[in-house]
Amino acid sequence: MKKFALVLLLAIILIVSLGIYWKYSFTYSEGYRAGLLQKISYKGNIFKTYEGEMILSSIQSYTNVAIASEKFFFSVTDKTVAVQLEKVQGESVILHYVEKNGTFPWKGESTYFVDSLKVNISPASGHGFH
Repeated sequence: MKKFALVLLLAIILIVSLGIYWKYSFTYSEGYRAGLLQKISYKGNIFKTYEGEMILSSIQSYTNVAIASEKFFFSVTDKTVAVQLEKVQGESVILHYVEKNGTFPWKGESTYFVDSLKVNISPASGHGFH
C-alpha cells in the first residue's frame, strides 16, 4: 500500500509539474509584428512590469496615419529592451515576440512577451530597418 501511495504521489507531482510547465514556460508561438509603437509603460500595484501597446495597421494613408487598425498588447521582461522601446515611442517598429499559454503576475499582464525590436528609418531616406 505504501508503494502504491508513493507511486501515486510521484505521478501527481509529475502531472502538476508538466501542467505548470505547459501553462507558463512552453512557447505556444513566436513571430514578428510590425506597426506603430504607441505606448510603453512601467506599471502595477504589487508587481511592476513593462507593458506596451502597438498599432497594427492594415491600411495606411499618405499622411502616415493608420486608417484600419488593431492593437497589439505585450509585456517586456528585459529592462534593456524596455529602455530601447521607450526611446522609439511613436515610430514604426518590428517586434519579435514569444507567446505563452499563461503568465505569472510578476512577469506581465499579457501572454505576448517582446524580446527584441527593429526600428524603421524613414522611407524617404532610402534605408530600411536597423
